[in-house]
Amino acid sequence: MMDGRGKSDSLVVPGKPPNNAEEPAAEVAEGRGLGERTQRESGTVQGGSISPLLANLYLHYVFDLWVRRWRRKQARGEVIVVRFADDFVVGFEHRQDAVQFLAELRDRFGRFGLELHPDKTRLLEFGRFADQARRGRGDGKPETFSFLGFTHSCAKTRTGRFTVLRQTMRTRWQAKLKEVKAELWQRLHLPIPEQGTYLRAVVGGHVRYYGVPMNGSALGAFRQAVGRLWWRTLRRRSQQHHLPWRRMQHYVDRWLPPVRICHPYPLVRFGVITQGRSRMR
Repeated sequence: MMDGRGKSDSLVVPGKPPNNAEEPAAEVAEGRGLGERTQRESGTVQGGSISPLLANLYLHYVFDLWVRRWRRKQARGEVIVVRFADDFVVGFEHRQDAVQFLAELRDRFGRFGLELHPDKTRLLEFGRFADQARRGRGDGKPETFSFLGFTHSCAKTRTGRFTVLRQTMRTRWQAKLKEVKAELWQRLHLPIPEQGTYLRAVVGGHVRYYGVPMNGSALGAFRQAVGRLWWRTLRRRSQQHHLPWRRMQHYVDRWLPPVRICHPYPLVRFGVITQGRSRMR
């Protein structure tokens, strides 16, 4: 999250309601083809498709409309809000606005039976002036935060201009590789074209989502790691089967999509510089 137009401070408040808002609405005990379903009067199915839909409808009134009014009537400086389902980040020009907003947001959520996740909600200094300010106080580099699968950090372009560096979260990267490894083991004896079709979808989907500027090295590392997992899987088909990496490289080039940047910089995509009244106000 960037501060805007030469401002002094920029803080973000990453937030997420706790998991108890998504408790299973029904429990099923399976056995010998029969099962029992226990109905609950509150909560939604964990991971169900209805959960983000209900979150959007509920938070539109509990959060979005309230934030718009708070920004217009109480904020002393610029306020930027980004929300996706029940995950959101709020950027402020002034620290006092961030502190006041967080306190009032806790109260607002409490009135509707919600609370901010204690492990995922924090105040941090971030933006183009954060590095200079923190080093002047001896606090070191600006903190980072994770949002929608990306780790966001303060960085500079080759020309020395400030930019937000978005890189694939390491935990997401490792979890996906673990999932691919388990799936390849299940597909151990399938023909190579069938395995390659599966891995093409995995790598292609990863590149399309995480293919943002300045994240190319992480994309390349993921593709290479998937290729290595595939290679080790194929070498385990039999004790006498030896597949050299030079030959394996042909399979990788044939089935795994190349790394490419699929998304432009945010300023290019959204046209942040607007004339007159912003539609987000």
